[in-house]
Amino acid sequence: MKFIKVESSNLEKIGYDIDKKVLAVQFDSGRVYNYSNVPQEVVLNLLFAESIGKYFNANIREKYTFEEVKENE
Repeated sequence: MKFIKVESSNLEKIGYDIDKKVLAVQFDSGRVYNYSNVPQEVVLNLLFAESIGKYFNANIREKYTFEEVKENE
């Protein structure tokens, strides 16, 4: 999965696997989380949001199942 850097105060990079509908988010802390079953439209809205962090918190953070990706995975 390819990551792109985003302009946000708490998100560093995001990646998206269109086939699996998995959104990967790397936070400023360095931690990476995979969010499952995220529609492509939601990811596009995230990328083009006026505030990526606010959109993420309101529309993704608590709405999709997620798991932390450990470094050795």
